[in-house]
Amino acid sequence: MPVLALDTSAAVAVALTDDAGAMLAERSDPQQRHHAELLTPMIATVLADAGVDRRELTSVVVGTGPAPFTGLRVGLVTARTLALALGIPARGVPSLDAVALRASRVLPAGTDVLVATDARRREVYWSLYRLVGAGRIEVLVAPEVAAAADVAADERTAGALVVGRGALLFADAFGRPATGPVVAAGAELPPVQDGVDLEAAGLLDPDPAELARLALDRVVAGQVLRTEPLYLRRPDAVPQAARKRVLG
Repeated sequence: MPVLALDTSAAVAVALTDDAGAMLAERSDPQQRHHAELLTPMIATVLADAGVDRRELTSVVVGTGPAPFTGLRVGLVTARTLALALGIPARGVPSLDAVALRASRVLPAGTDVLVATDARRREVYWSLYRLVGAGRIEVLVAPEVAAAADVAADERTAGALVVGRGALLFADAFGRPATGPVVAAGAELPPVQDGVDLEAAGLLDPDPAELARLALDRVVAGQVLRTEPLYLRRPDAVPQAARKRVLG
């Protein structure tokens, strides 16, 4: 019973899991643009890689952000449209939760993790989590958007390990990427400067397979997973108001 998961909050990423969360196939492209051109062919490729017909899908899971308007909208519209066409549920999960869930698999339980992603304008989308154990997270601060320097100075984030692409983009503000050693798949990941290789640990961008696993757990817990977007602020590009006609 395959589940299709996708995220366009940062990179374009698609994964296919079974109904227990095991990975069947995945693809991603690190580009921050051209989401519309990349996503549909990528979905087709992932289904082909796994030998799954889209009519076999049981649900579609999509990252709801927070993220800039244009890229996020592509993923949400695609997920809703596909689910409607197939008569299956579309379920939304905050994209930052996926990074935190990945962190729970490679960092010690009890660690507080600040997930930060690029919001442009020297700002980050961020959320704070406590890692309860492998595959288990607690949300301490729901997603917000703020200047990276302000997040770093926020007393709520004191002592938290910083992961996500924002940790690299705004290292001057945070100055504290996740510290090692980090153990993944039985192997210690190499340290980078005073932290760990966030890319090698899979702690930069949301992994749609983790979104699928979160959705599966939350549905069992009785949660309603709406696909409403988390924009947190107005789009950068605002359509101009129509000019009034002057009748002479």
